[in-house]
Amino acid sequence: MSLIENFRNIFKIEDLKNRILYTIGILMVYRVGSYITLPGVNASELINNTGNAASSLLGLFDLFVGGAFSRAGVFALGIMPYITASIIIQLMGAVVPYFQKLQREGEEGRRKITRLTRYGTVAITAVQAIGFSINLMATAPQAIVVSNVAFVLTSMVVLTAGTVFVMWLGERITERGIGNGISLIIMIGIIAALPANFYNEITTKPNAILVVIEIAVLVLVIAAVVLLTQGTRKIPVQYAKRVVGRKVYGGTTQYLPLRVNAAGVMPIIFAQSIMFIPSTVGSFFPDNETVQFLTAWSTDFTGLTYSIVFFFICVFFTFFYTAIAINPKEMADTMKRQGGFIPGVRPGKQTVEFIDNILTKITLPGSLFLSFVAILPAIATSFGVTPGFALFYGGTSLLIIVGVALDTLQQIESHLMMRHYDGFMKTGRIKGRRRA
Repeated sequence: MSLIENFRNIFKIEDLKNRILYTIGILMVYRVGSYITLPGVNASELINNTGNAASSLLGLFDLFVGGAFSRAGVFALGIMPYITASIIIQLMGAVVPYFQKLQREGEEGRRKITRLTRYGTVAITAVQAIGFSINLMATAPQAIVVSNVAFVLTSMVVLTAGTVFVMWLGERITERGIGNGISLIIMIGIIAALPANFYNEITTKPNAILVVIEIAVLVLVIAAVVLLTQGTRKIPVQYAKRVVGRKVYGGTTQYLPLRVNAAGVMPIIFAQSIMFIPSTVGSFFPDNETVQFLTAWSTDFTGLTYSIVFFFICVFFTFFYTAIAINPKEMADTMKRQGGFIPGVRPGKQTVEFIDNILTKITLPGSLFLSFVAILPAIATSFGVTPGFALFYGGTSLLIIVGVALDTLQQIESHLMMRHYDGFMKTGRIKGRRRA
């Protein structure tokens, strides 16, 4: 079946068509809002202030919000405060008994966690909005046309309202659209920078052959990242037969999927935050030669020392976040309550040790490959790729785009299969597809 026929099948399903069009409409609203400037800011004076390097912390933040940060838009903080609040709540769930209790309360607990995450988003956004306004007044004072106090107060209110509105847009996509709304908003912000960076890459190359080679390498990297994202180790789980009334339950073999990259993109985000600390400390002591000497390596983003340190920090955080995200003891207890067991392994402590051992073995190669993907932009830059376009060769940008695209494609696939269509990719291996 041709690709055109697959698209026709999508729009033959009224519900799926409406969901896709609704998602596109919401994303267009988000992109339009990112171009609306904050009150009290002269947008024309910001033209010379949009030079945040892609390798800096603010430049990376600007990439996630689709350039709204450098344009001082009402969505300048985007959805990132919500992501920060979600990470904090998730980390607290590993150490604070109250949040552990909420995680075990099912739907009611999830509602409470969602409410706390929203409150945390508002608080984090208010603090970040103050920092954003102070930074803008320091870097582009000519763009501020109102008093400093009025600008800080109005920016705090407008940016907080903008983030809450973006959060609401993401929830609407998740509820009435297709895919995860929060993830799609982040992805569309990253993709928005791709056309300009690709055009810049084409204009800087002396011939078209180099561009073709770069695109071919990029396709291979994307394929490798897809394999990393989709890679799982399936552990067989046997469920004992149970008789409830006149019905017999269990007696089947299912699989416990353990992802090779269970930590996702979080290790790279944590590692990048750590790597920015030395340069930040150095900025506070510009006249101290010792401090500048110790932190000089942290500003050379394409240097060998920076790449080696970044690589090993990513490996460490991959194991760290995997240990937080996956709890073998909880898996073993849930399996035991449901009457399941791993063939050849005793329930209880031995099951916990077995799962933990398997998880460690698959996380090691996953962490090494993820760390290699993290330093690929630096490697691409050393081979002559422009810094803006090199960001799409690896790191958080590529992992987010691939992960969100696969998740959205899986949901489209499920809708098509429910209507007895062959699916969007007939010969592919998309998770969620069930063989007859």
